[in-house]
Amino acid sequence: MSRESSLTLERGLALLQAVADAGGDAATISELAVTIGASRAAVYRLLVPLAERGLVWRDGSKVRLGVGLLRLSGQVLPQLRQAAAPVLRELAEKSGATAHLSVAEGEFAQAVAVVEPSWTNFHVAYRVGSRHPVSQGAAGKAITLRPGGKGWVATTGELQAGASGVAAPVRGVPGLRASVGVVSMEPLGARTVGPQVVAAAGALAEVLTPTPVRS
Repeated sequence: MSRESSLTLERGLALLQAVADAGGDAATISELAVTIGASRAAVYRLLVPLAERGLVWRDGSKVRLGVGLLRLSGQVLPQLRQAAAPVLRELAEKSGATAHLSVAEGEFAQAVAVVEPSWTNFHVAYRVGSRHPVSQGAAGKAITLRPGGKGWVATTGELQAGASGVAAPVRGVPGLRASVGVVSMEPLGARTVGPQVVAAAGALAEVLTPTPVRS
């Protein structure tokens, strides 16, 4: 890829991000030009291929996200589940507890992938799609942990009576607020399981971290 093509792609992505960052208020051409540091004419040119693919649409001088993004976003969770499955399987087998990946959606954490251990006689059947506030439960609280502090969170009985959970945040993946954890109806030894979920979260982050593309 030539340097000129690379810069055009970078500006196009920056433009799409600027449209997204506008939130509910559509951004104007002038505002987008200022945000990405380009001329209005350049913004118009960059919008053409994005609009052709349905990623943005123009409403007069305003620009909004296009419905084409729905098709792309619909493929995110299936691919995320596939990427997380081996990591969660290893964690479930090692800990003997149900392993899960939870992703933040606003102020809620949602379980998007779950793997149960194969060798235990009894384990928690944690449902994909389960949602709860990020302020409750190990999975939610782990998402809000700040870097440099404790590596994992352990809770008991916050979401279900008698259930214990241990979770760690997935860090270093752009645009992703998530945690990897385990849940069990039996007491979990946090000193043992804590490092296990931290290692699993780190392994998943490595899988999901973009690999630099060499020109």
